[in-house]
Amino acid sequence: MAERRVNVGWAEGLHARPASIFVRAATATGVPVTIAKTDGSPVNAASMLAVLGLGAQGGEEIVLAADAEGAEAALDRLAKLVAEGLEELPETV
Repeated sequence: MAERRVNVGWAEGLHARPASIFVRAATATGVPVTIAKTDGSPVNAASMLAVLGLGAQGGEEIVLAADAEGAEAALDRLAKLVAEGLEELPETV
């Protein structure tokens, strides 16, 4: 299982617009990814309700994980998106 630990770069955390950006990016990778707070249970990163339900705040550490072909590259891209609070999924890492 591949895993990335990253601090949320969006000041408002994973709420509303940032969560929407993240969920679209997670879905676009084509890899089943989970997201969790360091002390919580993992949820489907492609589910808007699940991601909002985490209540992840800006600066808080989250854990991204995947266990499929292409997981390493997908997690690198998503980790960059989250850490830098980007507006869209980067084409390359």
